[in-house]
Amino acid sequence: MRSTTANAWRHCFSIDAERACIGIDPLRQLAGERTGFTGLIPVVARIVYTWRLFFTSSRVNMSKKTRGLKDKAIPRSLSVSLAGIRAGGLLAMDSAVQRVLRRDSDAEESEFARREARRFVRELGKLKGTYVKIGQMLAMFGEQFLPAVLVDALRDLADQTEPLHWDALESFVRDSLGERFEELEIDPEAIAAASLAQVHLAKIVATGEWICIKVQYPGLADVIDSDFDAVVRMLLLARWVKAGRDLDAWLESMRSHLHHEIDYRREAALTAQMAELVRGIEVSGVTYHVPRIHTEFCTDTVLAMEYIEGHSVTEPEVASLSQERRNALAKGMLELFFYELYDWGFLQTDPNFGNYLLRLQDRRLRLARDELVLLDFGSVLDCSPEFLHYLRETIAAGQQQDVTGLVHGLIGLGCLQPDASDEGRKMFADFCLHLLEPLRAPDKLPAEYLNDRGEYCWARSRLMRRAGKQAAVSATSRHFTPPSRDFALIARKLTGVFNFIAVLEAEFNAYEMIESHIARWRERERSGGK
Repeated sequence: MRSTTANAWRHCFSIDAERACIGIDPLRQLAGERTGFTGLIPVVARIVYTWRLFFTSSRVNMSKKTRGLKDKAIPRSLSVSLAGIRAGGLLAMDSAVQRVLRRDSDAEESEFARREARRFVRELGKLKGTYVKIGQMLAMFGEQFLPAVLVDALRDLADQTEPLHWDALESFVRDSLGERFEELEIDPEAIAAASLAQVHLAKIVATGEWICIKVQYPGLADVIDSDFDAVVRMLLLARWVKAGRDLDAWLESMRSHLHHEIDYRREAALTAQMAELVRGIEVSGVTYHVPRIHTEFCTDTVLAMEYIEGHSVTEPEVASLSQERRNALAKGMLELFFYELYDWGFLQTDPNFGNYLLRLQDRRLRLARDELVLLDFGSVLDCSPEFLHYLRETIAAGQQQDVTGLVHGLIGLGCLQPDASDEGRKMFADFCLHLLEPLRAPDKLPAEYLNDRGEYCWARSRLMRRAGKQAAVSATSRHFTPPSRDFALIARKLTGVFNFIAVLEAEFNAYEMIESHIARWRERERSGGK
């Protein structure tokens, strides 16, 4: 089945369950020390008191925010929201009771954790809307501060948002576009719906050109902060997290990320910027294309772009391509990452498969080359020059298997403390060397993952699974230091790129490719950044 810019948006909010990210010990933040039966009363009393305060404050906050949403036909219900919040408090109480009464068994504790995680996610899913989006973000970023069992459960949180009926949305779109509204014939049937927006096809009356418009739900910006705070309170009440500076920093970065997701002016500008950066670049016969933004139809709440047909990387039409063409597409994806990192300092950090389309060579469509179409620039990393320097140094050192340089880079990125022990340094260096395995010189690659031509077989290597296991072991170490959000985003990007290449079952060596980017970067460094 052929995909489009439009239906690609349908997948932009999904979670790739195979992303290999750093996690933490699931039991470390669960029960803490076991409590005797005599300690039940103060535990329950504390939770009831906290729950009452939480419920009261939530009732006030939510009543103000949801009033506007209901008036504007947002698919959410005050009663459902309050029921979910109330369930969060009851979950915390039930959890405390069960911790007191359960048998002293690691297996039972693990099963208890999984059961409570699934229960928490079910309650979150009932709230729909922004709550589902926040849950998905927790699945992507929560490895740094949430128990692994909860992160696993959150990855199953499906976004099954029903689109708003056009009658409920039309006046909002008309007000947003003003006189421009009459220049479009908008299909009233949404082709995709997610927690924050829905997508419609529209025809420009004057030209007959079809475009996609993403419409943000009315009043969404007014409730994001209160919804986010409500989820955090639920996490605290259920004792899935503990308050602290590290947690606060991560939550604020997530909140900022969420606001970026609904900043359509920013996304339109970044999309146009990326279009200029990739213009004219060709890698192994593969070109890049970013859908043209129709600025005349863009507002704070409406994003309009070129309609494009193409294929998802997971479709049979792509799998049936020759090895040479699949290799070329994979090289195009990897080369794009190197350009972003070493040449532009401009990194799209959501490697969801739905954010890419493949337009295959077709003479009937006057498409002379296979083309990689880049979608969705709501998640773009804007990091400091200092961070970029250390990141580039870290990857370059890992590519050369330079442990000393690698450790220096990790310290600069805040992933290792300057006074880390030799054991801690070795553990993290080993993990990074493992993750960057495909970038090594050909004679340094593991022989069992090479074909008869000495080329690295990305799918056969099962790199992400191996790296994920090593990360899990490292995360339980006393030397573990949660990385910054920026580093986590980069890790997410890199693993997403590697997974994309593995799905293509590509077979090639990346050493010379990254070497050329590193060489140009070092030359710029020597010449003062020019």
